[in-house]
Amino acid sequence: MYAENALFFPRHIISSLRGLRGEQWVNLVDHVAKLPDTHEDVLAFMLMMVRLDGCMCCETDSYRAMRGCGACAHQTLRRFKGTDDDLMEMFAQALSEVQAF
Repeated sequence: MYAENALFFPRHIISSLRGLRGEQWVNLVDHVAKLPDTHEDVLAFMLMMVRLDGCMCCETDSYRAMRGCGACAHQTLRRFKGTDDDLMEMFAQALSEVQAF
């Protein structure tokens, strides 16, 4: 009944997001996907996606959760009205927060 989902944005989905946006996004996903789990760029990417996807308010019995984290992330990125530059700014902000922590 339930698709695969996690408490927060799962790292193993990152590479599946590669083709959903433009060249800047592809480069970011390629960069982050090859790094170790604890690298600050990976943590920043995951933080950005948690915020973008709304993971903090996702309920386990919601339609979104039943579809799974991968489907949610794909849909969120397809529906995102901003530009790739906006996503890069969101990543930079998340990275600065991770570095400050």
